[in-house]
Amino acid sequence: MLPKPPPREPSLGFLYIPPYRVQGTSIAGEATAVQIPELDVCFDMGVCPRAMLNSKFVALTHGHMDHVGGLAYYCSQRRFQGMGSGTILCDARIARAVQSMLAGYVDLERQKTPYELVPLLPEQPHQLKPSVYLRGFETEHTAPSFGYVVYEKRTKLKPEFTDLPQDKLRELKDRGVEITRALEVPLVAFLGDTAPGPHLLRDDVRKSQIVISECTFFEADHQDRAKIGMHLHIDNIAEWLKFLECQSLVLIHVSRRTDMGEARRQLAHAAGEERASKVLFLMDHRANRIRYDRQLADAQEKEAARVAGAGEDEAD
Repeated sequence: MLPKPPPREPSLGFLYIPPYRVQGTSIAGEATAVQIPELDVCFDMGVCPRAMLNSKFVALTHGHMDHVGGLAYYCSQRRFQGMGSGTILCDARIARAVQSMLAGYVDLERQKTPYELVPLLPEQPHQLKPSVYLRGFETEHTAPSFGYVVYEKRTKLKPEFTDLPQDKLRELKDRGVEITRALEVPLVAFLGDTAPGPHLLRDDVRKSQIVISECTFFEADHQDRAKIGMHLHIDNIAEWLKFLECQSLVLIHVSRRTDMGEARRQLAHAAGEERASKVLFLMDHRANRIRYDRQLADAQEKEAARVAGAGEDEAD
């Protein structure tokens, strides 16, 4: 009898929530690493898939090994492949420990891999791209932990000037009148491993376009286990959905013991079909593939209609 080959490694989870891709892997207790390529940031680095190397920034939520185990490899491979130094953002309370961990690899490899470590205080902003920045805030877990919100800075015409013609607006601007106001638009919130708490109801979390959150426990009799481990239970998610204004809530950190079909059923039972409809599971490969194929077909149909319309205009 021949031995069986090793089990296949699961592919990366992938969701397209226009205009952002949410991709990566997150299995409770094993590894979490989630990337938003358009924002040049990864959240956590429990492992380092090749796709993650393209992002300059890694924002760490906490120091558990399934969230930081791939960090040294990320720094090393970016250097090896000529991508420049990675930048690690983290809660200031764990910065020294992160630095010590990476220093250990210098002793092992007999070479120094460059990286930038940025300790963050709560609410301290850090720029990711022009007009795009990130802030961290404290969450509640068994180790010091942070969540993050990525914002875009935008300007909007003040209400008292919205009906004025362009020439009048230019005149006011030339006279030094401030005709616009600055806005902070929350784009993506990432909660990391956390117990329920006031941080879930922050305005910038509730109003983010995309919210990415762990949900580790689904069984009705596992609420006490969730409390002990300071994780979220599906009943916490159902209650939270009453307040979230996001376009999509992406759930991560589901354990291998939980079947995705059963997870969706538990969600619908706890939250109701309407609220559950805005929830996606990063590692639900089959459902996400069907969703992406539908998005692709819709995009192709719209493009075909556009080309046909352009042809008719030329004929006229």
